[in-house]
Amino acid sequence: MRILNVVTNIAHYDDPTHPTGLWLSKLTHAWDVFEEAGFEQVIVSPAGGHSPLEPRSLKFPNYDKSAKAWHRDPARMALLDDTRSPDQIDPADFDAIFYTGGHAVMYDFPGSEGLQRISREIYENGGVVASVCHGYCGLLDITLSNGTNLVDGKRVTGFAWQEEKLARVDKLVPYNAEDEMKARGALYEKGRIPFMSYAIADGNLVTGQNPGSAKATAKLIVETL
Repeated sequence: MRILNVVTNIAHYDDPTHPTGLWLSKLTHAWDVFEEAGFEQVIVSPAGGHSPLEPRSLKFPNYDKSAKAWHRDPARMALLDDTRSPDQIDPADFDAIFYTGGHAVMYDFPGSEGLQRISREIYENGGVVASVCHGYCGLLDITLSNGTNLVDGKRVTGFAWQEEKLARVDKLVPYNAEDEMKARGALYEKGRIPFMSYAIADGNLVTGQNPGSAKATAKLIVETL
């Protein structure tokens, strides 16, 4: 099995004094699960090249054993310095695409036609399209060959507006991702307790709600495959 992990190229919010980037553990927790399952993994980003890290993801309690191990491994960090771009990817080579998170993805995931094309082909070939946390912003504008939204009528979860408020970034983010997902026809749902792990599968669409859901989401992807 081959998994395509998607990371961001964005380093700050609209306000350049507020840094953001890839939330490291959302990649590493899933990577660990996929690695244990024996899957081959590739990292892609909307523009290719460097993926900056979200500073808050390198602090307690988010900077856990998995994230530290990656951050301290020069070979792994090199993977984030030289990610592939969508035009270097053949969707036929992959069984799943997994959109990682961090607020940065709200800016560059939705507008990437390359990522949309890859996701559509993987999904229509019977593969899995998946996301965790803000990664579901990458699902917003994916349309299928028949013109319908991928998420239309599907059960989907992702970072809740309530969680944006609790994280005190509701004034910084460019839009309300939960509302945008509902506007695309998705059947949005969330766990009862904010920031607790919550992941769901609707056929070959697998989504996780928040940073604590990356491992559960990855396990669901493995099960679905």
